[in-house]
Amino acid sequence: MSQGRQSVSSGTVWESMAGYSRAVRVGDRILVSGTTATGPDGLVGADDPAAQARYAIDKIEAAIRQLGGRLEDVVRTRVYVSDVAHWEPVARVHGERFGHIRPANTLVEARLVGPEYLVEIEAEAIVGAGEGVA
Repeated sequence: MSQGRQSVSSGTVWESMAGYSRAVRVGDRILVSGTTATGPDGLVGADDPAAQARYAIDKIEAAIRQLGGRLEDVVRTRVYVSDVAHWEPVARVHGERFGHIRPANTLVEARLVGPEYLVEIEAEAIVGAGEGVA
């Protein structure tokens, strides 16, 4: 792949309003913006931090795949929770999806875009980094 810049959108209202992409690929690097559990019909997972984390990771994986990568290429994640009491269910979902990949990770408590949003996750991938990861 050339060193050119590619980007993808997931179609949320915030991407066009705030002027950002869901994910951008430059060379072998894919950078995924902070991702919430926002689907076509709004919030997914209501009061369930694990469900929101699962949906966000699914969106992250879809964006990475659209840019030619795999979830196994993820080398860094950052997880933001609106209430630190949600850390364990969110961490368990992260472990389900990334346990065999073991990217660098940070989890912090932060005020998110609205009180209904319990989790936001961003990721960085290097295409080919997951070679040999089963």
